[in-house]
Amino acid sequence: MISKKQLLIITNYYPPEKGAASNRMYAMVKAFAENGYDVTVVCPLPNYPTGKVFKGFRNKFIKKTKEAHATVYRLWIFPSNSNNKFLRLLAMLSFSKMLGLFFIYKKLPKKVLIQYSPVFVGFTAVFWSWVLRKKIILNVSDLWPLAGLEMGILKKGFYYTILCKMEAFCYARSHLILGQSKEIVTYIKNKGVTKPLFLYRNFPKFYIPRTQEEKPKLPIKIVYAGLLGVAQGMFTICSNIKLPKEVELHIYGAGPEAKKIEALNNDGIFYHGEIDRQQLHEVLQNYHLGLVPLINRIYGSVPSKIFELALLGLPIIYYAGGEGEEIIKKYDLGWVIPTGNFVALQQFITSLSVEKLNEKQKSIIQERAKETFSFDKQFLSLLTLVKKI
Repeated sequence: MISKKQLLIITNYYPPEKGAASNRMYAMVKAFAENGYDVTVVCPLPNYPTGKVFKGFRNKFIKKTKEAHATVYRLWIFPSNSNNKFLRLLAMLSFSKMLGLFFIYKKLPKKVLIQYSPVFVGFTAVFWSWVLRKKIILNVSDLWPLAGLEMGILKKGFYYTILCKMEAFCYARSHLILGQSKEIVTYIKNKGVTKPLFLYRNFPKFYIPRTQEEKPKLPIKIVYAGLLGVAQGMFTICSNIKLPKEVELHIYGAGPEAKKIEALNNDGIFYHGEIDRQQLHEVLQNYHLGLVPLINRIYGSVPSKIFELALLGLPIIYYAGGEGEEIIKKYDLGWVIPTGNFVALQQFITSLSVEKLNEKQKSIIQERAKETFSFDKQFLSLLTLVKKI
């Protein structure tokens, strides 16, 4: 008999994949396990962000492993990180097909937590959970297909309409919906959804080293650490800014734009590739400022890098628009630059000085973040809601 304390979690991203989405889902799985849940995770064979299945997982149809906090089923996928929309769609559909078969042939827990998006994956998981009368918890991290429309990836038409209908189905059939921003919660509420809605920020969970408050010295070092994709726009930023001699920009991460950034011949820009998260947190202590960019403001999006950098005590150059601006200003975590305004970004970078850095003390930022962006406090509130459904 399946225990009432069992939980199935479906996600498109999971370790050994790196990145904010993977880290976020692992933290959630670990927290549920530590609070008495027997967790089963279903995800694709690891392939993000390279678009190729990782070594050790290749030529597998399904791979089941017993891990520290969960039983993990990794299902076959046709992987792709191509900009070709057809290939990306094929990748989503391949995992969705496997997910449908998994639901049909496996005896599963009564409660299912589904990471949404991608839309096709989320819809498939919600559909089969609904058919099999499961209790559905939908974790909405971004508003697809609206986000795709705002980024220029999608256009209004038949395909967009179908995605909107799938989105509405997911909201209507869920028993509890988590939204990572106030904008997401408001958006779903305005759709007429009456199910419980909970603001569940993407607070990271990691060991927080005590920041070392030292007097800033030249050169001033800015750091970006994360996905190097089109939405983040790091290649565009690197191509359009001119760094003063006393300012450096250091970049960590992987993604579609990595090779172009590596090939750039721009003085003061250093690309270091991708490193382990724990090592990255140690390395970030050596920098003065953290950069959080999005090339276009995306409704509902709040980059989780805000919370991670703040917990590490790094003042933030926020260049992503939206609700994140309110968070930076409210908690005095750094400086806000209007997204897409390269002139303003250039002016800010040119104006950087030791005196400007002294305006934002690392230790104060870190203590404020520890009090405000608590994963544990937020998760306990979530746990209460999950028990009720």
